Amino acid sequence: MPSTLFGVGSASSKPGFDLLLIGHVACTLFGFGALVTSGIQAIRLLRRGLAGPGDTLRRYFAPGVNWVGRVLYGVPVFGFALLGDSNGHLRIGYPWVVAGLVLWSLAALAAEGFLWPAERRIQLALVDAMAVVPPRSLPQSVRRDCRMIGLLGAVLAVIFLTATVLMVGRPH
Repeated sequence: MPSTLFGVGSASSKPGFDLLLIGHVACTLFGFGALVTSGIQAIRLLRRGLAGPGDTLRRYFAPGVNWVGRVLYGVPVFGFALLGDSNGHLRIGYPWVVAGLVLWSLAALAAEGFLWPAERRIQLALVDAMAVVPPRSLPQSVRRDCRMIGLLGAVLAVIFLTATVLMVGRPH
């Protein structure tokens, strides 16, 4: 049987399985990557303040939905499709699958409950601040949101790395 991406050769030899795996990995990289990037950008904004956020930070925190981060929802969709296409070689009851689902759920709850709402508040604050002469420092509420997003970005990076180790190692 040919080897596939990340050594899941025992699961399936079908090209469709490989495509599903690529979709699963891509959603993971883009979704978690966007969340971690939000953390990095929030820390940059916290350090620079409104006096000099620069065009990059203004563009990053421009009003709108973080659609790349929402790609995170493709992770379990492709994951379940992989389980279904594995010819019974992969099962939902495996500890690494359950752990992956728990970690993904924690990440999605952190993003929906805290990170994305804080991003929206920062977006609104920056629009309001740019409409008037910007103060030398960020308002306390924006500083708090930046710290929270920065911390969540770090936590989500750890979740991503832990889930990656579990998915690649597949301990039983």
